[in-house]
Amino acid sequence: MHIHILGICGTFMGGLAAIAKQAGHEVTGCDANVYPPMSIQLENQGIGLTEGWDPGQVDLAPDLFVIGNVVTRGNRLMEEILNRRLSYASGPQWLAENVLHGNWVLGVAGTHGKTTTSAMLAWILEYAGYSPGFLIGGVPLDFGVSARITNSRFFVIEADEYDTAFFDKRSKFVHYRPSTVILNNLEFDHADIFADLSAIETQFHHLVRTIPGNGLIVANGAEESLSRVLELGCWTPVEWFDRPDGWSIRGADDTSGFDVLFAGKVQGGLQWKLNGRHNRMNALAALAAARHVGVPTATGIEALSSFKNVKRRMEMRGEVNGITIYDDFAHHPTAIESTLAGLRATVGDARIVAVFEPRSNTMKMGSIKQSLCPSLAAADLVFCYTRGLDWDVAGTLQPLGAKSQCFDNIDALVRAIISSTREGDHVVIMSNGGFGNIHETLLAELRAL
Repeated sequence: MHIHILGICGTFMGGLAAIAKQAGHEVTGCDANVYPPMSIQLENQGIGLTEGWDPGQVDLAPDLFVIGNVVTRGNRLMEEILNRRLSYASGPQWLAENVLHGNWVLGVAGTHGKTTTSAMLAWILEYAGYSPGFLIGGVPLDFGVSARITNSRFFVIEADEYDTAFFDKRSKFVHYRPSTVILNNLEFDHADIFADLSAIETQFHHLVRTIPGNGLIVANGAEESLSRVLELGCWTPVEWFDRPDGWSIRGADDTSGFDVLFAGKVQGGLQWKLNGRHNRMNALAALAAARHVGVPTATGIEALSSFKNVKRRMEMRGEVNGITIYDDFAHHPTAIESTLAGLRATVGDARIVAVFEPRSNTMKMGSIKQSLCPSLAAADLVFCYTRGLDWDVAGTLQPLGAKSQCFDNIDALVRAIISSTREGDHVVIMSNGGFGNIHETLLAELRAL
């Protein structure tokens, strides 16, 4: 089958493209914006890429057009597909029908931590010899690709609550029919498609309705929103984490390991290099899900002791003149706060310089701007890139005082960061986009000094 993917450079659609290629399909695609790591992954897979939405792409005559949710009515290529009454499907629909059907699907859902937890779970299964397929919204360093298909009946998927396509406004995850699902957390996000938290809870309950009675739900016991979701109806056993009667931790800090407990009994001790309480909770969820498919917890703990994390999750991009540059995907206030808290626990009194781009649709709309200032409090200096925003970021960050600065020009932003940093600083770049490759620009400027 020849499929042509519209919006192929998104993390989900790019992963889908890789899986389709590995499965033996002819794969081509198009998109308007291309940046690493997905562009590199597509090149490495030998997948043909067309820049833009030229309607002439219909002349490629694929068997099916697979439509990403970046595509809207009015898109020139999509309009040509509709006018010619050509065959099309959403990415989640294609994946469910051609890859997931009949397999044991392990889904990882939640506002935060989906990518990291999915990577942990896939690595535990790999370490245990399960050789799982997976589709993850980032590139796990243990695998080097965001997606793969194998002969295994187990498939790990990052289960996103964002809508499926312009013609299917359900959340992506309702297509996946997981037997094991992690509900990591649930906060308000995606203000461009959800009116409030209750609307997202409804979608999560739609997911719960698809999980079989002999499946398992692994849920965050500290999240009232998830308790509300399950109170709407639940037909599947639940194991809670971050609760004493479920999965919990003991003796944790960010300079040593911690004990993993289940129902109050120690399952083993985990030593690793990841920082932050959020990662410890991700680990508990992954261990619980892996146990459900037969991986002993002791084996899961061994696997996580060698887990390398995911690209763009506190990824150290380089160190020059004693200044360390990190790349992190954090784009929601809760994720920002967790990232900075974890780093603070690791570096102690060293200065943390936070460089943030409010790029997600929710942040662009200013829907959760009131939480931004508190989330950055752990940083010693804060730089914010404000281009394209129509709300007053500087005013929002005013309580931070002189330690915060805002710029709508990336060159001016780089100059300000360079002039403010000094030996021993830890600079965290936080964005869910390419951010103009500011990481490499900063490293180059520091080397030039």
